[in-house]
Amino acid sequence: MKTVLITGCSSGFGLETARCFLDKGWNVIATMRTPRADVLPPSPRLRILPLDVGNAESISQAISAAGPIDVLVNNAGVGLLGALEGQPMDVIAEIFQTNTLGTIAMTQAVVPQFRERGDGVVINVTSTVTLRALPLLAVYTASKAAVNAFTESLALELEPLGVRVRLVLPGLAPDTRFGENARPRMQAESPEAYAALLGKVFEGFQNPGPITRSIDVAEAVWQAATDPTVPMRLPAGEDARQLAAEVA
Repeated sequence: MKTVLITGCSSGFGLETARCFLDKGWNVIATMRTPRADVLPPSPRLRILPLDVGNAESISQAISAAGPIDVLVNNAGVGLLGALEGQPMDVIAEIFQTNTLGTIAMTQAVVPQFRERGDGVVINVTSTVTLRALPLLAVYTASKAAVNAFTESLALELEPLGVRVRLVLPGLAPDTRFGENARPRMQAESPEAYAALLGKVFEGFQNPGPITRSIDVAEAVWQAATDPTVPMRLPAGEDARQLAAEVA
């Protein structure tokens, strides 16, 4: 029986991905900054571990407690919406610490066991904002685009060793807590010049066309984990698939 370790499982994509792998009979290690046993059904194949991907000691402890795994899903992330000039550098650093450096650090911690075994899969969840830019998301987009570049280069590095590396790119997902999680970082005042633009962005979020559901992301991650023939980039969600086709 194979084992997957998923980061950021308290809600959204990570939580749905953990459910998906449990339903399909895998051992699941669901990690969260603040572990909550009530978000997933009890199972002898489920372990919930504390993990802050921005903290080296937390990563070391989680990897040690997890033991051997077959698939790593780097899903943990934080959002930020707002004009660049209104964002303090410590907030920008937090975004990169979690979204970019956290993904790199988790991967670096797991790769040795994959290399020694000659098998394993790393799946990084980013976003379709890296395919088509949106205003007021410059920092968030940069943090995710860096992961895209990291993933594609790492795939070439690890493929000769029998280790697969893949990207999953979700679109707009109203059923996640992206906005709620981003709100504490939106306290900084942006100049009034951006007010109209901010209103348009929020209107677009409230009245979307095709969207991405959390289950779409979970199914894309499952496909990336189990099908060696899937492409490097897997769009997840109807809007993501449409956009990927447009920019191809």
